[in-house]
Amino acid sequence: MRTLFIGKTWPEPDSSAAGQRTLSLIEAALEADWPVTFASTAQPTEYSVDLESLGISTKAIAVNDSSFDQWISDLNPELVVFDRFMMEEQFGWRVSTVCPNSLQILDTSDLHCLREARREQVLQQKSKLDLFNDLALREIASIFRTDLSLIISEVEMKILAEVFQVPPSQCGYLPLMVDTPETKPLAYEKRRDFVMIGNYFHPPNWDAVAWCCQSIWPNIRRALPDAELHIYGAYEPARARQLASTKLGIRTMGRAKSSLETLGQYRVNLAPLRFGAGQKGKVVDGFCSGTPTIATPIAAESMNGPIDWGCSISEDPKGFAQTAVEVYSERSLWLNVQKQGFKIVDERLLKSRWKPELIEMIRSIDRENRHQNFIGRMLRHHNHRSTEYLSRWIELKNKQ
Repeated sequence: MRTLFIGKTWPEPDSSAAGQRTLSLIEAALEADWPVTFASTAQPTEYSVDLESLGISTKAIAVNDSSFDQWISDLNPELVVFDRFMMEEQFGWRVSTVCPNSLQILDTSDLHCLREARREQVLQQKSKLDLFNDLALREIASIFRTDLSLIISEVEMKILAEVFQVPPSQCGYLPLMVDTPETKPLAYEKRRDFVMIGNYFHPPNWDAVAWCCQSIWPNIRRALPDAELHIYGAYEPARARQLASTKLGIRTMGRAKSSLETLGQYRVNLAPLRFGAGQKGKVVDGFCSGTPTIATPIAAESMNGPIDWGCSISEDPKGFAQTAVEVYSERSLWLNVQKQGFKIVDERLLKSRWKPELIEMIRSIDRENRHQNFIGRMLRHHNHRSTEYLSRWIELKNKQ
């Protein structure tokens, strides 16, 4: 299949789990011998993958610009993959108009409406989770409009089916995908200190860092006064650097060149996420590097399935800190948590299993489902009309 990826950003696999996931999808298409083109409205950065070196054609595109129509008509893709619902909103109507026979797939990355609902619940101290927010109105509509949505979390699969009544045929479960770890992990005795890692552009990560430094780390530091907390993050803001404290043993380290190599030097990985959605790249990288991860329920969500984590999972700051101290101090417990992490990777996340399943999922899309998917057709009709006319008005205004 001639495949077009329309990306929110150019993939940065060393900066975020989203970048790793996009690259995994591209790899699956290439391994199926599908010609791949990648287009984005964003500007590449020095950390973006050199896609053309992988044999991928690239194209800079713009919103509200009808030149996209002629370009995609010439490309004539059989499959279009939208990286997050915002890209489907901007370009889905153009694809449907110019290439009506193209299959359209949405990679949600995670459910943005779920992440936002949890953020509001935590920060505004709401007693009830409200999923019916403005993001849901847009995101769920996008899911209905496309032929298939790739969902990264079993919890999100359940929410889409039970809360939003999305037909099972329009959702496909696809977790984060990783290779079998190749290098032997550093031994317990050769590791020290605690680590946190994550892209600061992602709001749950900054909240986790701030919460950890304020409510969790002081408890760990009292029990282990010689231990330090090293915090890594791409696009580090000034407010993060201000958390550094020699007295408290907190060091801010900036961007990690390689998350796996970085995590592999530390004894314990902390993932105290209070809100978020999807699967967590920092947790997967902890598994793959052999670095035991102490997690909150949000961080562990949809990661391990029926497999035991190896230690307690807690959202209570003192309970979280106590588990971190125990895993850090007890070699046998540390080894058991490490072993369980490797087991989760082997049984749930390997690329060798999921890449072929992805290709089969795409090949099995029933084109006749478009006719039966009346809600999707209705949303496509009304959204395309309103989006199209707004876009054409903006384009004309820009020209004038």
